[in-house]
Amino acid sequence: MIRHQLQETDAGASCAIYARYSSDAQRESSIDDQIRICRQFAEKRGWQVTQVFADHAISGVTDHRPGYHSMIAAARVGQFQHILAESIDRLSRDQEHIARLYKQSLFGQVGITTILDGEVCELKVALKGMTSALYLKELAARTHRGLEGRVVSGHSAGGLSYGYKVRRGMRADGSPVTGELEIVEEQAKVIRRIFADYARSLSPRAIARALNAEGVAGPRNGQWTASLLLGSAARETGLLRNRLYIGERVWNRQDYVKDPDTGKRRARMNPKSAWITDKVPLLAIVERQVWDQVQSQLSARSISTGPALPSENLGTRLSNARRPRWALAGLVRCGLCDGPMSVMGSQGRLGCANHVERGTCENRRTVLRDALLSRVLHGLKEHLLAPELVAEFVRAHIAETNAANRNRKTLESSLEQQKSKLDRQIRNLLDLLKEGHGGSAMAGELREVENQKAQIEADIAATAQPEPVPVLHPSLPDLYRRQVEALEESLRNSEMATDAISSL
Repeated sequence: MIRHQLQETDAGASCAIYARYSSDAQRESSIDDQIRICRQFAEKRGWQVTQVFADHAISGVTDHRPGYHSMIAAARVGQFQHILAESIDRLSRDQEHIARLYKQSLFGQVGITTILDGEVCELKVALKGMTSALYLKELAARTHRGLEGRVVSGHSAGGLSYGYKVRRGMRADGSPVTGELEIVEEQAKVIRRIFADYARSLSPRAIARALNAEGVAGPRNGQWTASLLLGSAARETGLLRNRLYIGERVWNRQDYVKDPDTGKRRARMNPKSAWITDKVPLLAIVERQVWDQVQSQLSARSISTGPALPSENLGTRLSNARRPRWALAGLVRCGLCDGPMSVMGSQGRLGCANHVERGTCENRRTVLRDALLSRVLHGLKEHLLAPELVAEFVRAHIAETNAANRNRKTLESSLEQQKSKLDRQIRNLLDLLKEGHGGSAMAGELREVENQKAQIEADIAATAQPEPVPVLHPSLPDLYRRQVEALEESLRNSEMATDAISSL
């Protein structure tokens, strides 16, 4: 009935347009095209377009879209009466996300309409969400099959290793050259030097520092590091393990999946039985004898720390096996180059990683982790309790509370409008019944409308209570100081460190 009531909204209803295009399938002008046809559709319906939300070059699989979330937030407080898009696919291609959007629209008494799919209801949400999920699954399978075919036929499936570039040109029959690589001789010389130095027992760190000192640009014009050379033994990554340098192209070592919480792609290693190896002798850079010697040394240098998960690399296993997680891990930066500070040696001292690993920073100073943590805790206790900072915290809190109360007023006003329309509808039905029109069906419709009115009145009562404006407790500084002291005590237990630092 709620959806039916929204369809009967009078001309002049407010409307918000949502538009989106994917980075891998469409172009920037697609946004303008979607907005244009949506405005034309709204004009025919007699709707007033009050807001436009858009997301550029973001897939509909993820809900990590700023325009999408802004639209949901506005719909929840009743800033408009309809959401209008070109199709359901523009709103989302994920079953969970489109169902959540539909629930949010019901809560805000907002209808969803698309030009291609019409009025959106529960059935369309279920069918379209399932169709989109199957489409994406089939598309991934077809893409994977096509890439496998390119590899089997001797072509590149994508990706560009250091030492190579994409070959450009035309074949004898006039067709363009695609999916083929060629050696960049200048970079190939650097690769041969790295293999030769490692074969002479130079450490990856020493090799990286020497290349950086000479100004030799690394992959993507970056700097050289030991981890870039070593990579992961399990995944066979890293420059020293790249089998393309001996003329063997390895494909399908890992798949990528999107984390449903963050929207980021995560690599998952495939079993070696699924790897595909293709011989490409024309792309060989390193002699086989040198390659075999380097691989032997890599195996001899590897450190056994017990069975490893397929997704772990050597650095992760060493960190998990030897070092408990530190409370400030990843937060400390070098004062000269702003590079990361990492643990040096067994005494728990922090030093500049750019100085040690790359040789690009002159900062030789180190600091004990415990001493640094004590300074941080001292700063929390002494500086963050300054009266002006506490006052700023309270001011920001009050401003957020006032903003929330304003949103409640907007929602309450929208609900009152809905209630007035239902009152008019109830009066009309009662008049018809008094005149002898209708029957049991009309009486049933009257009860349904009255139930809707009762629900809206309950929603109005729930939104009528404003958030209380916070009052600064006179003992807040002392309470805060004791909390920081308790934090300092808990940090003595390394297993509790991460949870303790996040409690502030």
